[in-house]
Amino acid sequence: LVFFLMTGKDRIIFATKEDHETPSSAELVADDPDDPYEEQGLILPNGDINWNCPCLGGMASGPCGEQFKSAFSCFHYSTEEIKGSDCVDQFRAMQECMQKYPDLYPQEDEEEEKEKSSKDLEANTVEASIAKEEKGSS
Repeated sequence: LVFFLMTGKDRIIFATKEDHETPSSAELVADDPDDPYEEQGLILPNGDINWNCPCLGGMASGPCGEQFKSAFSCFHYSTEEIKGSDCVDQFRAMQECMQKYPDLYPQEDEEEEKEKSSKDLEANTVEASIAKEEKGSS
């Protein structure tokens, strides 16, 4: 028994062994570039954001989808010299929303970040010491 779970619009499909043994009746159709539902990448030909692009990883849907869309739209259309610098409030709202759903939007714990930073610093220091010793011994 096999099942699939799609994020976003949660859809579970159960398939039996018999389902797998039966030849598929699916028909492949040539891509139609004028099909509005055809995946066009992140930016559509008219310059709009394609919220259905798989590259967004489903961020445009879910409990913080509206906050994500607001922040991403602001950044995309920003004309500030430092692109997106006018979008701080939207990104803050998105982050606050995501913090309410840690199971859906996992974030590194501050302790984990500090531990990772100290390990990186330690590794860089050891590498620098080894390089210095190798240089001095030649």
